[in-house]
Amino acid sequence: MFDFTAAEFTAWLGQIWWPFVRLGSALMAMPIIGGSSMPVQIRIGLAMLISIIAAPLMPAMPQVDPLSAQAIIYAGQQVLIGVLLGLQLELLFAVFTTMGQILSMQMGLGMAMMNDPVNGVSVPAMGKYYQLYTFMLFLSLDGHLVALEIFVRSFDVWPVGTFMSQAALQTLVLRFTWMMAAALLLALPAVTAMLLVNGAFGMMNRAAPQLNVFALGFPMTMLLGLVCLLISNSGIPENFVQLCSETLELMRYLEGGV
Repeated sequence: MFDFTAAEFTAWLGQIWWPFVRLGSALMAMPIIGGSSMPVQIRIGLAMLISIIAAPLMPAMPQVDPLSAQAIIYAGQQVLIGVLLGLQLELLFAVFTTMGQILSMQMGLGMAMMNDPVNGVSVPAMGKYYQLYTFMLFLSLDGHLVALEIFVRSFDVWPVGTFMSQAALQTLVLRFTWMMAAALLLALPAVTAMLLVNGAFGMMNRAAPQLNVFALGFPMTMLLGLVCLLISNSGIPENFVQLCSETLELMRYLEGGV
């Protein structure tokens, strides 16, 4: 028979439990897997399966009493680290969702709303279109596998009992401004074109008030908006690959000891 002491059992349990807490938090926060359309049981089971498989690759975990206050503090740290890492991928997809929302407003399709099961809110139809488009691109590029690798390697940089540095936290917070700036830059050509069209119709209204600008403006604005979407779609894969590479490199950079 095998004899296990309490210390050995605690060490064996911690080798799986602490990765499960961090990986589970990251999977809950990241898109696709963390969406409300994915059952919670599947997310928990996937996090447990990855933790069991990756446990031999991780450094030794601290032996902590599971019912102690220190264990609660450690668990809170793992949840925060996992959520912050998964949030970086969420911001990546938020760039294109925000871009679609901006284009919808400029095209006059802001009233065309669709339910977003990932975030649990309603978003304009174009925002949902770009969200699904980038989801497929992310999976086709094996981005989810790279993200899981980064999550697992994070234990070498931030072992259980340590937390991110102030510089790393500041870098992560600044990603919100990066998300908004990237969305505005991607939507800027179409927004400029729509602004020129609206200005042209305003000049027509001043030159010929008898024309019904509202009857002509809406279909022409929508037609030009569809042309802008057609042109923009050709550059979405290249822009997504670039932004995805920047996000994954940032996560690796943070794990480099920032």
